[in-house]
Amino acid sequence: MNQIHNQTDFTSRFAIDPVAAAAMGTDELRHNFLIEGLFQPGRISLTYSHYDRMIVGGAMPAEAPLPLEAIKPTGTKTFLDRREMIAVNIGGAGAVRAGGQSYELQARDMLYLGMGANEVSFASVDPAEPAKFYLLSAPAHQSHPSRLIRIGDAKRLDLGSQATCNERSIFQFIHADGVKTCQLVVGMTQLAPGSVWNTMPCHVHDRRMEAYLYFDLPEAARVFHFMGEPDETRHLVMRNEEAVLSPGWSIHSGAGTSSYAFIWAMAGDNVDYTDVDPVAMEELR
Repeated sequence: MNQIHNQTDFTSRFAIDPVAAAAMGTDELRHNFLIEGLFQPGRISLTYSHYDRMIVGGAMPAEAPLPLEAIKPTGTKTFLDRREMIAVNIGGAGAVRAGGQSYELQARDMLYLGMGANEVSFASVDPAEPAKFYLLSAPAHQSHPSRLIRIGDAKRLDLGSQATCNERSIFQFIHADGVKTCQLVVGMTQLAPGSVWNTMPCHVHDRRMEAYLYFDLPEAARVFHFMGEPDETRHLVMRNEEAVLSPGWSIHSGAGTSSYAFIWAMAGDNVDYTDVDPVAMEELR
């Protein structure tokens, strides 16, 4: 179901159970889990997911600012009446105006907007090098202060090794000692040159859904994103700046034909990074 509302396009995705997913072919898997076309010049593109009511989207302002408009699935007068949002800029320099304040975001900076932060709009500093705001929103039960987190201020963890092709740096934007949210948890992982694997050994976390955005991929490169139950795996072939929905029952892992970066975001029952159920390699099929 696709709808157009002024400068905003939105679609809805219903929740899929693991038995149904296991029977799907390539086209069905892509239709239900892959999110394409996030960044369209002069438009906001949103996908309303029925996994924990997460909204995944992209805003690419051109000459004029793009207002964040309410959409029918939220059932509210303004978009953030009963929601919180995180915007991560993966493009040129940009600005977000919310609640009467303006925030300037360079590439890989993140802005958290709490419930009730109204009159939100997105702008590019230079339309010739437009900003690309990756948007993530989930229902909220209370209002937390809006906060700008620059990539240099994120909590950094260096993990993996060249020997296992997964040398990477994890940047935690939202964590227990940092910005408070109701349920959104967001971070970014950067693969080192020569490394291609992410999140392997893999895990599941039934208490939270997750979404991945793969970016910084060369035009001809691809990421093979693995999903499904551990003993019934499937894969999606993904291009640069495409996102994927990951239900709580599914693994979420990938390997690329080059190094890349990805933004991971979760919503659900808690905000505990460590609350996962590891999957042993011998359990994968």
